Amino acid sequence: MHAPRGVLLGRDTTRYPSLVGLAMYAPERRRTQRNLGDTTLVATLTPQGQTAPSRAGKVGHSPVADIRRPMLPIEVLHWLRSMLDRPLTSYHLVLGSVALLIIVGLMMVLSASSVNAYLTFNDSYFYVKRQLIFLGVGVLGAFTIMKLPPSTLRLLSWFGVALAAILLILTYTPLGISVNGNRNWLYLGSSLFSIQPAEFAKLAMIVWGADLLARKYRLLDQPKHLLVPFLPVSVVLILLVLFQGDAGTAVVMAVIAAGMLWVVGAPLRVLLALGSAGLAGVIAIFVTSPVRMRRLAAFLDPALDLNGANDQANAGMFAIASGGWWGVGLGASRQKWGSLPEAHTDFIFAVLGEEFGLFGSLVILAMIGILGYAGVRIAMHADDLFVRYAAGGITAWFMVQAVINLAVVLRLLPIAGVPLPLVSYGGSALIANLLAIGVLLACARREPEARKLLARKAMRPSPRMTTVVGSRRRT
Repeated sequence: MHAPRGVLLGRDTTRYPSLVGLAMYAPERRRTQRNLGDTTLVATLTPQGQTAPSRAGKVGHSPVADIRRPMLPIEVLHWLRSMLDRPLTSYHLVLGSVALLIIVGLMMVLSASSVNAYLTFNDSYFYVKRQLIFLGVGVLGAFTIMKLPPSTLRLLSWFGVALAAILLILTYTPLGISVNGNRNWLYLGSSLFSIQPAEFAKLAMIVWGADLLARKYRLLDQPKHLLVPFLPVSVVLILLVLFQGDAGTAVVMAVIAAGMLWVVGAPLRVLLALGSAGLAGVIAIFVTSPVRMRRLAAFLDPALDLNGANDQANAGMFAIASGGWWGVGLGASRQKWGSLPEAHTDFIFAVLGEEFGLFGSLVILAMIGILGYAGVRIAMHADDLFVRYAAGGITAWFMVQAVINLAVVLRLLPIAGVPLPLVSYGGSALIANLLAIGVLLACARREPEARKLLARKAMRPSPRMTTVVGSRRRT
């Protein structure tokens, strides 16, 4: 007996017209299923009566089993590529890696400095509390710089480089004080307000150089426009730092200047000439200083002067060696109990390797590598020359300084007195590093795709909330 028109299986097909199609074309659907092999099509009934086919997978296998299937390497690569293709990926890579480095740095400053702080100031948290103050100032400055447009940064860079030169000159006046044999600090009435101008000179030189070279882009094929006035001003800043006695920072600044010239496409002959001059300068630095000659001799012979020039380097190696694969545990370092000088500053990576082992050390190296990758990515994606040069210079700064610090701790270089960026204790270094991160984040927001996304978000109207308040009638 046939069902009346409009009624099928007890349902009103005028409200569900797709049921008629499901009944009339069941044989065709079975033939289609056979033709597709072991792949099943599932039809989803929509409220409008239309069917939305979707592929469910293999017959005899539930969708849950397919979801639980582990991802193949090619699928992982596709997923990773899709994540890296997002407009704000560079921004998030910088933000994430910097946040992890700062968190680890705070933990290690507390651990590495607690013994020294208690013996010196009767407060195990003395250094980490100061580091938190510096961190707050640096984060506020980085957030402010990140919001500034490139035109404002370019204008401020000229004032910044002039101020950096003035502050460096003031270190040669009675305002300058010596720390560990280097007259590279300005005393402003309190140890909390003492600053190291050389750290800020690095950032000023980079941002000012990026603006200058971007303005002269069409003339950079001529050596005189490529080198003047960028190279003379950089040399003046470097010499001011070098004559303070801080050779390690001077070398970092020299490499930053050479790196920026490489980013703008300086000819190989110019880079080789500058490299030769730099090598001659490094030799002169060692030859003219008895202290640096003793450090060089100790570096070449680890068994020489074990209680003097080799004491710090050997203690750092002992700390890393005793960490093993997984470390002795957070706070359980033995070398920080007086054996390792500057445990919370230049040699903080040695304490980290002792407490977290090889695994923890590799994690920190990975974070530094991610930060470097993000900086290179920003420079390559930028369509603004200033953004490209500034991102390249800041990336060169962080990578070169990190490599020098790690090489010193691992006895691959003589002791240079260079802190590990974002990790070592130090107010001027941390604040200058965070200001540089603010510039890098501003550059990341100026990538073409990121700029379009942020512009769309800015034009999107903000949602409005309307509250309707009713009245109640009393009966």
